[in-house]
Amino acid sequence: MAPLPPRPQTPDDSPDAYVGLAADDAERRARERGWRTVRRLAPDAVITMEYMAGRLNLAVKDDEVVRCWHG
Repeated sequence: MAPLPPRPQTPDDSPDAYVGLAADDAERRARERGWRTVRRLAPDAVITMEYMAGRLNLAVKDDEVVRCWHG
């Protein structure tokens, strides 16, 4: 069996720093800081709860980030 690939590193970045930013600005900042995947969601979106290293989730309402979390 082949070895598992290394897990992507999660950037050393606080999700709280994104709350209150405009969605486009938050996404740009996240990519500049090394997040491999940035996902925009409605605050009440139904999503799966799998954890994905290297992903930042942005809950966006009226083009403003209202919640942010890893995975």
